[in-house]
Amino acid sequence: MSDEDRLSADELLDALKALANPVRLQIMDWLRDPAAEFADYDPIADRIEVGVCVSHIQAKSGLAQSTVSSYMTTLERAGLVQSTRVGKWTHYRRNESLLRRVGDRVAGNA
Repeated sequence: MSDEDRLSADELLDALKALANPVRLQIMDWLRDPAAEFADYDPIADRIEVGVCVSHIQAKSGLAQSTVSSYMTTLERAGLVQSTRVGKWTHYRRNESLLRRVGDRVAGNA
């Protein structure tokens, strides 16, 4: 692993803090398989390419829109998800590259 691929201690802590909340962790789990987890909701855009609409995450979680937006902002600031705007909607997908690096660092492989 090159130096630029290594997570700093601050980056690792930010990711772990974001994942420490059980609802945010659940959302990350849902985003692992968006087609299956959000099958009850008509996609606005391709879920694999651009992610899941925040309104669908809000509906599935049953939480207030402001709470879900706050949770997604926390995950995005930690780099765990990437957002894409499609019209007036924001879509989120997992940042698999960063998640692998976090896992490697926690496992002691990096």
